[in-house]
Amino acid sequence: MISFDGTFYTIADPLFEMTIPAWEGYEPDTADEADATITFPDGSRRYATFMTLSVIQRIIDKSTRTGESLGGRYFWWSDLIIIRDVGFAGMAAAIRDLVESGEIERACGLLDPPDEAGER
Repeated sequence: MISFDGTFYTIADPLFEMTIPAWEGYEPDTADEADATITFPDGSRRYATFMTLSVIQRIIDKSTRTGESLGGRYFWWSDLIIIRDVGFAGMAAAIRDLVESGEIERACGLLDPPDEAGER
């Protein structure tokens, strides 16, 4: 289930809750990249960035033009999960699989507990 509060999308799953900031031009069914905070029932949180291969190609092409990353010869991003298909549903499915397989701890960095100001 995906809900939207005007600033964040929240994907509720029995194993986790995933919060994704709303970016202009990115909708739940068509987003080809997103940053997410994943919160687990025990209160622990992890971070993930999702991108399709076409997003990575755009970044590498831009780096070729700008000279960054040795002129586009490499690409890196921490906590990256590459997805084949666009949309939040596929992103949530990837997280669910990572949780169920026990790989979530290796794939996504651990975040500090939320602050008292209500950080998401």
